[in-house]
Amino acid sequence: MKTTETKDNVRQAVEHILDHYLEMNNHRKTPERYAILKAVYSIEGHFTLEELGQKLAEDEKFPVSRATLYNTLNLFMELRLVIRHRFQGTTKYEACYADNSHCHQICTVCGKVTEVKSPEITKAIDEMHLKRFRKDGYSLYIYGICSTCQGVMTRKSKKNKNNTLANNENW
Repeated sequence: MKTTETKDNVRQAVEHILDHYLEMNNHRKTPERYAILKAVYSIEGHFTLEELGQKLAEDEKFPVSRATLYNTLNLFMELRLVIRHRFQGTTKYEACYADNSHCHQICTVCGKVTEVKSPEITKAIDEMHLKRFRKDGYSLYIYGICSTCQGVMTRKSKKNKNNTLANNENW
């Protein structure tokens, strides 16, 4: 969990990046863009377009259209303030200014996504020498089955096995 001071520093830094981009490209500094940026950086972890819209409407009392959300998130992705992930048929977004590199473990049964901190992976990627390419960050997706789903599958398997044994005894 980030401290309030760190969150404020990040918020100021991303607002400065947005200000600079809008000024340099003669774009308007709309309240919608700043409200969306504030909401994105107040959400911990991954979020969908719908969840962001809901947060803006309910928490911030600043409803915006789906098109505005989509276009603004595309701008933020260009500026590397937001990253888009496609998990198990779902598109999710994540603020990424202060954390461009991390791993996700994704359950292929329930779709649960968990972030994984791995110094070993970070070190290996940092030490990787790529020809004619500058690394800015990475996202690694590890697919498998979470412990909750494993437990459900094990219980079902045991139940089916017991039912099969009981049925065989009745023959």
